[in-house]
Amino acid sequence: MEAGQPSRPSRPSLGCGICGTRVHGGLPYSIISWFLRSFKYFYGLRFKVRDQHRLQEARPCVIVSNHQSILDMMGLMEVLPKRCVQIAKRELLFLGPVGLIMYLGGVVFINRQRSSTARTVMADLGERMVRENLKVWIYPEGTRNDNGDLLPFKKGAFYLAVQAQVPIVPVVYSSFSSFYSTKKKLFTSGTVTVQVLEAIPTSGLTAADVPALVDTCHRAMRTTFLHISKTPQENGATAGPGMQPAQ
Repeated sequence: MEAGQPSRPSRPSLGCGICGTRVHGGLPYSIISWFLRSFKYFYGLRFKVRDQHRLQEARPCVIVSNHQSILDMMGLMEVLPKRCVQIAKRELLFLGPVGLIMYLGGVVFINRQRSSTARTVMADLGERMVRENLKVWIYPEGTRNDNGDLLPFKKGAFYLAVQAQVPIVPVVYSSFSSFYSTKKKLFTSGTVTVQVLEAIPTSGLTAADVPALVDTCHRAMRTTFLHISKTPQENGATAGPGMQPAQ
């Protein structure tokens, strides 16, 4: 799911680049959070979060994370910080209940087929995140990926961070493959490690620095993904330093 941009109207229609500009919170978010947490406990899924405090700092930032499946939404409920806007491709809006849940949760939907609209949305979002002290959550792989590694990153999230001169905070989910696979028709109980990495500063960087910034972030996240995915993920695994069992 790659970043694009919102237009200025306060309540834009589904035809424009941004289809929702709410910061998460309020009754819809509470209902969604309760539903996903109930689903998680029913299916025996556990999320163990490391260094979550790195997401809680009161500053705007761009959060980037890997994206494996719809189960990411359950993990998201464990770590989503306050005043955070999520970015998703517009096609997800039409995935029935999933699209409705995302819309009610305040997701910003980007029409990637209209690049000019997407650029306008991103420019506006960059200004807004600084003005309103918002965090923006983006999946830079651009699509779901369960191949056991990370896909190359798209650059939208990194241009946004450089434009707004805000740090990038990488978040890495361990592999779901030991307990969830649509190809193998596998879905059992399991534990996911969620590691929040140190922020990557962008102060003083320009658009010319974006390729190197993408490479730095991808290397750090890939190294972490391969490491935590090798760690035993069974239920009842011992929590390491800085790890908190999800509530």
